Amino acid sequence: MFGNRYSNTSRSKDEGEKPFWISFADLMTALMTLFLVVMAVSLMIVTKKINEATQAEDQRKADILNICQNIQNSARLKDAGIEVDCKNNRINFGEAGRFAHNDYRLNEVGRHRLNTIVPIILEEANNPLGEKWFKQVVIEGFTDTDGSYLYNLNLSLRRSEWVMCSLLDPKFISGLFLTEQEKQQVKQLFLAGGVSFNSAKDSKEASRRVELRMQFYGLKEKENAEPQPHFVSSPVETCQLAR
Repeated sequence: MFGNRYSNTSRSKDEGEKPFWISFADLMTALMTLFLVVMAVSLMIVTKKINEATQAEDQRKADILNICQNIQNSARLKDAGIEVDCKNNRINFGEAGRFAHNDYRLNEVGRHRLNTIVPIILEEANNPLGEKWFKQVVIEGFTDTDGSYLYNLNLSLRRSEWVMCSLLDPKFISGLFLTEQEKQQVKQLFLAGGVSFNSAKDSKEASRRVELRMQFYGLKEKENAEPQPHFVSSPVETCQLAR
């Protein structure tokens, strides 16, 4: 008698708890399903952003290659002796871009090649792709390993400064013809820098050189870039180097 009563009581208690556990299991299943859906959507969003960023970077690289190849394939560079490296975005003048020992002046052939390449660069910088990606052109002077680092740093800076003087000072050297508008663009786009005997070549003669290194904006860099300064030019630019 008592056994049946206890048995019935236990059974009634179990049956009363079943709806609770069924509801709890349903809730956990629903939460797990919701979690999986959220994770799947989040993964899709992240994957989409990664794909978009990858495609944008691929397009940027293709645009930059197009800019460089336009310069490289310019008809004016045919047989000009100017080497345009579109892998490293560098331009050099070959042997004509070399300097005598302890000198910072380019020879006549080097000046002619400088006069040939700069207008081509400026034209490409004014094209839609150039306006979008062109950041600056660094005139890099190099030296051999004779002498101290600081001495060669000063010499390499004077070599790059000599190139800038040749572009901007009308009395500095004859044979270079840039319009006032082009000179203004040179001030906006070109920088002069020296790297002493870093990146020395196999020979001292090849190390004493000047190169133009083209730099381009990154994907987010252009959006965050500060506006380019507008220079108020003096009537006549005067170089401080001896000719």
